Amino acid sequence: MSTKPVSINADGISEPFAAENVPWEEWSEGSRYGTRFRYLSGHGGATHVGVALEELAPGMESSLNHYHMLEEEQAFVLAGEMTLRLGDKTYRMKTGDHVCFPAGQKAGHSFFNHSDAPCRFIIIGEKNPNDVIFYPETGRVGVRLMGEGYDRAAKMDYWQNADTQGKPQK
Repeated sequence: MSTKPVSINADGISEPFAAENVPWEEWSEGSRYGTRFRYLSGHGGATHVGVALEELAPGMESSLNHYHMLEEEQAFVLAGEMTLRLGDKTYRMKTGDHVCFPAGQKAGHSFFNHSDAPCRFIIIGEKNPNDVIFYPETGRVGVRLMGEGYDRAAKMDYWQNADTQGKPQK
């Protein structure tokens, strides 16, 4: 297991660092989803707030459309342009634009790069270990604490499968 470089000195103090010294990481899923990013807060040793410098290539979407119940996110466009999908609407975002996604706002969000050049932006979010994430288009419910996802359509009533007529367990 390799360790990532961090800006923490020998005394355990987080020191300033240049974003360009944080290595790029990439992910993709099929031909539709994917991005590259520099996980700035991780490099700096942060544990409560996540900050990443992302670069979304032309024609790519940043993530599945989603919203968080307990975690707030924000994004600020540094260079280029992209389309924000927010609920049933779309918004063109360009350099200097900012958007907030308050915790519990039940409108899915994701970014799509509609342009012919990369779009670079900062994404900020809490790292709430108890967050629940809803994916309106797929019906997935992510439970971060458990590291698992569930099908929202598989709902059950509170008393379902319970023995309501038997004697209490000893």
